[in-house]
Amino acid sequence: MKQNNLNPAVSASNLSYSFGASVAVSDVYLQLNRGDILGFLGPNGAGKSTVLRMLTGNLLPANGDIQICGIDLLADPLAAKQHIGYLPEIPPLYKELTVDEYLRFAAELHGIPQRLLAEAVETSKNNCELASVGKKIIGVLSKGFQQRVGIAQAIIHQPEVIILDEPTAGLDPNQIQKIRQLLLMLQQNHAIIFSTHVLSEVENICNRVHILHQGKTMLDARIDSLRQQDQKLDSIFQQLTQSDTAATGLS
Repeated sequence: MKQNNLNPAVSASNLSYSFGASVAVSDVYLQLNRGDILGFLGPNGAGKSTVLRMLTGNLLPANGDIQICGIDLLADPLAAKQHIGYLPEIPPLYKELTVDEYLRFAAELHGIPQRLLAEAVETSKNNCELASVGKKIIGVLSKGFQQRVGIAQAIIHQPEVIILDEPTAGLDPNQIQKIRQLLLMLQQNHAIIFSTHVLSEVENICNRVHILHQGKTMLDARIDSLRQQDQKLDSIFQQLTQSDTAATGLS
């Protein structure tokens, strides 16, 4: 799914959303280019999942603009969603299916032609190191393998934008390392938004960081820029998310 590379992969501005009288997200902005891995950070209740649901077209913002590869998500959602791969916090797995059956089903949902289905499934399995478990029932796999199956369904149609909501939650250190390696491999041809609570993961694999607090953008910066300024991510995060005072940082 290729689009004009002159356009940012993701561009969102003034995103807002409320649950009744409770404001969940207010005037959030972010921009992501191809080759970027954006670490999306914030304490519990900051509004991260709400923002991700808006970016993937699963939640209609009250206000704001979202462009996916130059396509207006709100005006032309079907075209924009063709460029998005999404893994929500709870992977959408049919655990009674084998890995091969599930990925074929995901490929069909994304409209991949019949003649290309087998190739798409194999490519996605190989990218996620699932070739050895293709015939196994998803429900018997370890959580690490299940997370990789979730990522495999998100990339099976080769989207330019991959959005992952806490893909390493609950994994052991070896499984986390496998996911890190996978994301670094995917970075070559995709723009990735990676939501997590673990600051070290952002420092290890991301080149950008976005911090959300109380539904607002507090920081949007390059990791290397913070390092050049000798700023520690853990200190920045603590400062911005413990204060009720709005502060923003731009790279």
